[in-house]
Amino acid sequence: MSKKIFLSVFFACFGITTEVFFVAITNLIKQTPYCNEALWSLTGKTYVWMLPIYALIPIIAGPIFKKVGTWNILLRLLSYTTLILIVEFCAGFILEQLTGKCPWEYTTGWHFMGYIRLDYTPAWMFFSFLIEYLYLFIDKNLKTS
Repeated sequence: MSKKIFLSVFFACFGITTEVFFVAITNLIKQTPYCNEALWSLTGKTYVWMLPIYALIPIIAGPIFKKVGTWNILLRLLSYTTLILIVEFCAGFILEQLTGKCPWEYTTGWHFMGYIRLDYTPAWMFFSFLIEYLYLFIDKNLKTS
């Protein structure tokens, strides 16, 4: 398997898993159970549409990580988060045009047109930090066949 395919599959799985954990923990904190499950069941969810979106991480962000590696960490994380918000907005808009509905339709928090939530910026910054670290680690240590 090529390195690019491995990275895409890895980040698709990592993104989906992270999102399910985030939703479950957020629901616990906000005391809003999902699917009538007990709060402590930590039930989370995501959308099948997210698999190809998260798989784009190494394709879109991979080249950027290497170019901005010398920047201040805060500037890098703000740049990555801005990129995430742009991709999330575009993906939500495109999915709504194709299917008639954006799967994640935000109606609370500081949302913009229901496609992105600006109050999730700290979470996206943390996610960006993890992604940058994992991408650079895997890219450096994975041997290609």
